Amino acid sequence: MSNLSESENMADAGQDTAPIWINDLTVAYHRKPVLWDVNLVLPEGKLVAVIGPNGAGKSTLIKAILGLVPKATGDIRIYGRSYEAQRRLVGYVPQRESVDWDFPVSATDVVAMGLYGKIGWLKPVSRRHREQAVEELRKVGMEAYADRQISQLSGGQQQRVFLARALAQDAQVYFMDEPFAGVDVATEKAIVALLKELQTAGKTCVVVHHDLQTVTTYFDHVVLLNMRVVAAGPVEEVFTEENLKKTYGGKLTLLSQALHKYAQQPGIGTGGAKGGHR
Repeated sequence: MSNLSESENMADAGQDTAPIWINDLTVAYHRKPVLWDVNLVLPEGKLVAVIGPNGAGKSTLIKAILGLVPKATGDIRIYGRSYEAQRRLVGYVPQRESVDWDFPVSATDVVAMGLYGKIGWLKPVSRRHREQAVEELRKVGMEAYADRQISQLSGGQQQRVFLARALAQDAQVYFMDEPFAGVDVATEKAIVALLKELQTAGKTCVVVHHDLQTVTTYFDHVVLLNMRVVAAGPVEEVFTEENLKKTYGGKLTLLSQALHKYAQQPGIGTGGAKGGHR
């Protein structure tokens, strides 16, 4: 779907089969709407970027799906059922700023938290589970830091640990809230490689993203959000200057430059075909 009216017309489409199905979602803080009348159906096996200006409700959208903030109205389904019923199918990587990094746990301990669905709450973490946690750390290049306290890790290393925790959950749908924010180049490459690997395995990844110049490189589906869904669909159809103007208003100098850059490259049009980088 590529515009709001089409989104509204799809209220029942994919309700039982889509990884994420949202109808008439409104979230308000202190009676001030943050998200308003959001209708959204996301397809399976896609890398989805959620973009929009500061205060557009991007993080709130993910938190509402996960039940971390109350909704005023609306219905949200994960493969046709509530998040509570499908919790085991969902992995979540929060913003780094929302985590207490001084909590006295090791990288392995953090990743093992992603295994609680298999271990069971209040049950001890076995040697086998710790070995599995270290294996997940290996996938993100962090096995050498398995016993390191998370407070002693750099920002990029901390982000990789939380990615490993999400991997340990072996979910079908992953939500990541600005995983590229403040990380080094090596970590950014590791995150992109991980996203591609998850997609190859048929997983759906929904990523709050702020770097518009990498949208066409990293993602194949995009949601443009500014309190409401301005547009949603394949990057090559939806990531256009017209939709960006609707989403960001007058803050379009960088966007225009980025789109112009894509247009100048052979085989790349302003609709957002694959190509370009920061």
